[in-house]
Amino acid sequence: MRIVIGTDHGGFKLKESLVKFLKSKGHAVKDIGTFSEASCDYPVIGYEVAKLVAARSYPRGVLICKTGIGMSMVANKVRGVRAALCEREETARSSREHNDSNILVFAANIVTPCKAKKILEAWLAAKHLGSRHARRVRQMKKIEDMEYERIKKS
Repeated sequence: MRIVIGTDHGGFKLKESLVKFLKSKGHAVKDIGTFSEASCDYPVIGYEVAKLVAARSYPRGVLICKTGIGMSMVANKVRGVRAALCEREETARSSREHNDSNILVFAANIVTPCKAKKILEAWLAAKHLGSRHARRVRQMKKIEDMEYERIKKS
C-alpha cells in the first residue's frame, strides 16, 4: 500500500521507527518529514499529509506529534480527511471499520514504537464495513460539504 507519513519534532523518533517498519512490510512510504528533532510547526506537515490523502495520491496517511491532538485537528480541517487519534488496536480497527478513517494519528509521548506498530498493523488490515456505517460516513461527508459551501458564501 502507498502510505504518506509526517511528524513534528516531538514524534521524530517514532516516525523513523514506523517508516522502517512499513517499508519492511512492503509498503511504499512517502516521508514528508520532519527529518530531525529540531523544533518545527506541526500544522505545515499535517496539512501536507492531509492534502495528499484528500487528493487520493495516497490512500492512507500517518501523522504523529507529542499528543496527537494538534495533528488530528489540522488533518480534519481538510475536506475528505477522516483522521483518527488512536492509542489502542481496537479503536484503530474500529476507526476503519465504522468511520472509514484514512489518516491514523499517534501521540508520541503516549504510544511506544512497539505498540504503535501493532496499532498500525490493525488499522492497515481493517476494512470499512459499509452498511449502516457507510450511511454515517456519507452523513459526515454531507456535513463537510455543507460547511464548505457555507464558508464559500461568506
